[in-house]
Amino acid sequence: MTRTVHGVHPTVPLSAAVQAGDFLFLSGQVPFGPDGRLVPGDIAVQTRQVLENIAAVLGEVGASMEDVVKTTVWLTDAADFAAFNSVYREYFPSLPPARSCVVSLLAVDARVEIEAIAHVAAGSPGGA
Repeated sequence: MTRTVHGVHPTVPLSAAVQAGDFLFLSGQVPFGPDGRLVPGDIAVQTRQVLENIAAVLGEVGASMEDVVKTTVWLTDAADFAAFNSVYREYFPSLPPARSCVVSLLAVDARVEIEAIAHVAAGSPGGA
């Protein structure tokens, strides 16, 4: 199987995304803004930034949020679940991807982290 790596991080041993066959696997995204700093704010602000980061990685390979088939979400506080869902629904208004959501500590001081898997068919702009 052919594997394509996108966006190797300069200091941490990870890639923004790895395409394997027709699937694109995105590393967990946290609410870092374009300047590389953590975006302060409540769960809604941070969730929006994370989803914008995911959309940006997808866009770099010619894919979109509509191509996402699975996400895994980590929240640091279960009380944030309803507000998180409110923002998440904006990005996946119909036919949302399959999803797992857990509550745990994160490696950075953020309220949310999301990883995604997208289906990018061969022959499409992001496909192999």
